Amino acid sequence: MPKDAKEFKSDLKPIWCPGCGDFGVLAAAYRAFAELDLDPDRTVVVSGIGCSSRFPGFVTTYGYHGVHGRALPTAMGVKMANPELEVIAVGGDGDGFAIGGGHFPHAARRNIDITYVIMNNETYGLTKGQVSPTSRHDQKSPSSPFGNQEEPLNTMATAIAADASFVARGASFRAKELTELIIAGMTNPGFSFIDAYSPCTAFNNNTQIWKNDVVQLDENHDPTDRAAAFAQALDDPMSLGIFYKHEKPTMVEQFQALKDAATPGTVEELIDSYSLNVKIAS
Repeated sequence: MPKDAKEFKSDLKPIWCPGCGDFGVLAAAYRAFAELDLDPDRTVVVSGIGCSSRFPGFVTTYGYHGVHGRALPTAMGVKMANPELEVIAVGGDGDGFAIGGGHFPHAARRNIDITYVIMNNETYGLTKGQVSPTSRHDQKSPSSPFGNQEEPLNTMATAIAADASFVARGASFRAKELTELIIAGMTNPGFSFIDAYSPCTAFNNNTQIWKNDVVQLDENHDPTDRAAAFAQALDDPMSLGIFYKHEKPTMVEQFQALKDAATPGTVEELIDSYSLNVKIAS
């Protein structure tokens, strides 16, 4: 019998600001987990630091609230240590693409079977509204009172350039579609990246603007065409949907293949072989 989304709600109530987009992402995750009939005891949610990174406390799965920017290496370690677990990493645009930006391309190229959901509010909400890597040019904030002079990082183009095996964008205020994207990402074998517009009502309240501006990807878009996906990401009118999908071996599969191909032998034989090679070399 399928689970009810309420089964994934913990007793800890979210403390986000009223209207925060993260509520919508959390609700979509509850529904996705229920539809996938996940076992909370075999599911792990990993986060870094930030408003959205409080996420693990609000679900009944196992959770790890780590340090700033380190959600991905932690999630990768969990998955490699126990490939049978369902592993989801969550965080904000600042956590994921500023201090954590160096980890992103390596998670993508290794293709470890985890799903990474970024709650993108284009600001640092927890630390009172400074500009983040995805903040718009000329955006005013406590750290840019005369307007942001930096260009925003294109998260979709970054993910496609890194050859993530699944790249999609959703929105907290399109809960049904976001639920479907999370399900698609979690059932995709490999590294799945979902960028979710999640307005910050306290410091960057673009809720109504984003609701008016988002559109669904053209139904003729081919997500298996990497060049087309990259072009779409570079010149994109805030589209929602699956930009890119590319099936390739996961890191767990590749390590398993190495183990299966290894010559059988005892630990003692390996030690003796190593000792002999050391003597020959010396």
